[in-house]
Amino acid sequence: MRRVVAVLALIAILPAPYLRNLRHDYYDQKIYMSAMDWWAAGHPLYDYVQPDRVQGALYFTYPPFTALLLAPFGHLRLGVAIVVFAVLTLAAVVLTTRWLVLPVLRRHQLPRGFGLTVAVLLVLAVESTRETLTLGQINMLLVVLILADLLFAVPQGRRWAGVGVGLATALKLFPGIFLLYLLVARKWRAAAVAAVTAAAATLLAAAVAPGDSWRFWTHELWATDRVGRTDYTGNQSLFGLLSRLTAPAEPGRLLWLLLALAVAAFGLWRAARAARAGDALVGLTLTGLVGGLVSPITWIHHLYWFIPALVVLVDAALDADPATPAGARRRGGLFALVAVVGLPIVYGLVTFQDWGTAIVHTDDPVDFVVRNVYVLLSLLVLAVLPIRRHAGEEPMKRTERTHLATNGDQR
Repeated sequence: MRRVVAVLALIAILPAPYLRNLRHDYYDQKIYMSAMDWWAAGHPLYDYVQPDRVQGALYFTYPPFTALLLAPFGHLRLGVAIVVFAVLTLAAVVLTTRWLVLPVLRRHQLPRGFGLTVAVLLVLAVESTRETLTLGQINMLLVVLILADLLFAVPQGRRWAGVGVGLATALKLFPGIFLLYLLVARKWRAAAVAAVTAAAATLLAAAVAPGDSWRFWTHELWATDRVGRTDYTGNQSLFGLLSRLTAPAEPGRLLWLLLALAVAAFGLWRAARAARAGDALVGLTLTGLVGGLVSPITWIHHLYWFIPALVVLVDAALDADPATPAGARRRGGLFALVAVVGLPIVYGLVTFQDWGTAIVHTDDPVDFVVRNVYVLLSLLVLAVLPIRRHAGEEPMKRTERTHLATNGDQR
């Protein structure tokens, strides 16, 4: 009965944050659909522009391969297209949450139906999910491709390992960071398959739309002003943090490059360690956080990677033995870290704040923390996310592992 009450309470609370996010009114999806109409009418795809009160002007910024997949939606009525996007996103949330949470529930012998239901509701409450749904973004499609590849295909040595990362990279450049992960993890074949898949998808788009493809890869790709204002609070990358410190001036590119290289080197080093330890989930989570930090523009709806980070933290906390002082301290510390990360990403940064349209220089310490909370949390998680040595095991009680280890020592 208590489980039913808990689920119903979460369901009752969940609509509250969405009331604020609904002001987005599927804005990004409307840009996609309008750009597809513009393209179908014979205009150059990357000439499409839409006025925006915050960013000034917004353009279609995805690679041509993404446009090929979005083009059929241009033939649907807008309301139908919105419903299709929403249903696909919700299905992706359920599927990916199941992939992440079910092994933890099995390992710790927790109720699966209840645990999975609560986990899905909590994922839907996170601001990055709310932004994805109410903006009409395609992020969860990319997450499905990446998780299917890096949680299953690559660890199992499947022939098609790398295809998911390659397709995601062809759809949106951000997932290219996972190709680097495959390289540092020494998954050479999967990395080659990912690169070939991305290249093949890109060449297919070039064959269908040669002019738009040439323009994207030679010009539009490098025009960061087409994506939006880098100093806007919704941009939670290292470059966004520096832009808010130097606004209205641009931050020094050399400083940003040095910071980005240092963060990428540290994060990918830890990701490679996780891969060698057999903890694929930590490896891909660290890589996703690195991608968000080093990309010049990282909107909040890109930051799905806190969700698997929380799954890892909860799993590690449950693994700590509360019967020993050290285990009790570790469990308490990890659950405290869950709260430190979880509460801000549920409350969010842009949902309940009005940052206005003006360029505002950040010089107050409190404003610095609040306006860069996702950047700071990303750096924190990058440094402290534990690598689990038993992440790939079938369920086994901690006492059984200890018993086996002890007997092995005696022999």
